[in-house]
Amino acid sequence: MNEAATVLVVDDTPTKRYILSSWLRRAGHHVIEAGGGAEALATLAARQVDLVVLDVRLPDIPGHEVCERIKADPATASIPVVQVSANAITVAERAEGLERGADAYLAEPIEPAEFAATVEAMLRYYRARWRAELMAERLAVLAEVTLRINEAETFDGLLTVAVEGAARLLGRFAGTLALLPDGRTRRFRARPGEPATAHSAGPGLLDRLSGLVQRESMRTHVFTLRAEEWRGLLPDVQMEGSSTGVLSRTKNSRVPVYLGVEADPPLDDDEVNLLRLLAQELALAVDALRAYAEEHAIALTLQRSLLPTRIPEVPGLRVAMRYQPAVDNIEVGGDFYEVLPLGDRVLVAIGDVEGHSLHAATVMAELRHAMRASFIRQVDLSVSLDLLNQMMRRYHPRMTATLCLVLIDPATGEVEVANAGHIPPLFAGPGCAYHRLGNLLLGALPETYTVDRLKLPPGGTLLLFTDGLVEDRDIPLDESLERARGLAETVEDDLEEFAERMLAAFGAREDDVALVAVRRDP
Repeated sequence: MNEAATVLVVDDTPTKRYILSSWLRRAGHHVIEAGGGAEALATLAARQVDLVVLDVRLPDIPGHEVCERIKADPATASIPVVQVSANAITVAERAEGLERGADAYLAEPIEPAEFAATVEAMLRYYRARWRAELMAERLAVLAEVTLRINEAETFDGLLTVAVEGAARLLGRFAGTLALLPDGRTRRFRARPGEPATAHSAGPGLLDRLSGLVQRESMRTHVFTLRAEEWRGLLPDVQMEGSSTGVLSRTKNSRVPVYLGVEADPPLDDDEVNLLRLLAQELALAVDALRAYAEEHAIALTLQRSLLPTRIPEVPGLRVAMRYQPAVDNIEVGGDFYEVLPLGDRVLVAIGDVEGHSLHAATVMAELRHAMRASFIRQVDLSVSLDLLNQMMRRYHPRMTATLCLVLIDPATGEVEVANAGHIPPLFAGPGCAYHRLGNLLLGALPETYTVDRLKLPPGGTLLLFTDGLVEDRDIPLDESLERARGLAETVEDDLEEFAERMLAAFGAREDDVALVAVRRDP
């Protein structure tokens, strides 16, 4: 049996309208009648119509012009038009009708079988075209949603994009469930054109859902659940009918993600396949983001394990130290700092090994420990930097590092500074300025490292930081350095607040940042 359609019959002769309409109704179609062109156009603007049977000779608007208007309107352009006429039956007249937009042209008298076959042929074409256009539109939406899923940086953002995308893609109420690395199950739902809302979900919900419908051998499973079955899993769920959803996982050992939509009316095969593709993409993105979060946590833990665990108490000095990892980098960086009491004096060091990798972190740890060892027998900044430069060139010939050493006597305020290619120390407070540039960085060439001697007055503050604080792709380094200098002209009474303000002023960074602020007691 052919699928029923809504057909608009347009003819100013009631008898002919009745005959054509009766043939269509006998074939199972729903018929709407119009006595003229204006009435036909008004009906098309108000009703969903699948096909138009149009007389050529109408009293108000000629049938050819009505056909042209139908085809010129994007909302009705795809509706097939069958023109009929008892008068305009010559070859030229039939050709004109087809040239002006008609999809078929029948000359009266019309045989019922020919009329029925023509209508069915036009409807097959219309439905095939409609399905093709709808699928093309949905595939474009799927591509856009997939791109946005891969761009999402947080789990909430990812699930929001997925559930809003499913609602938009299929034009139905949608919901999703996913287990986050912290053990929480997040539930989002959205209606077409509306923002997603987040809801709580009890622990083990996805495991119970998986056990209810999914076989272990399948990584992607499509199923339909009734509303009462959902209420058994989620007592607060607001659902009246059934839902069709997909449980998808990248590996059998992983907890799946769920993505589903309301199932009334039932989804066709194309809609099920689109939902499955989107759910699989969501599962891949959730796993990738989960792996990123885990690797980032491991990298951060490793990085912090290589830095001092506490600030040493130094009579006469206040010290604030900060380490801020790069916002988008899961690899371990080479930034480090050190505050090391050496008799009556204190060594403050800050450095940066090039690159982001486990190797860079290993070299950083080796350099830091070698620096500490270099001060066991003697305290000579120039000798220590020379030794570290030789070590880098011999054992890590393809690596370089910057390092600034500052030796402070809290009692007298005497300060020694030796700098191997690092950003110079900044003497904070009113009229603050950077110390002069130092010598070559470590690992490049043989170098003689000079030591500058100066005074840190009572209450004076010294600020050291790595280049991650001030390096931006679109801003010249000199401008960022000057901005840091301007910010450091004001120093809070609480040194911790000063360090926090300096970090916060530059916001999230693309590179790791190490920062040390030292103040001599008034």
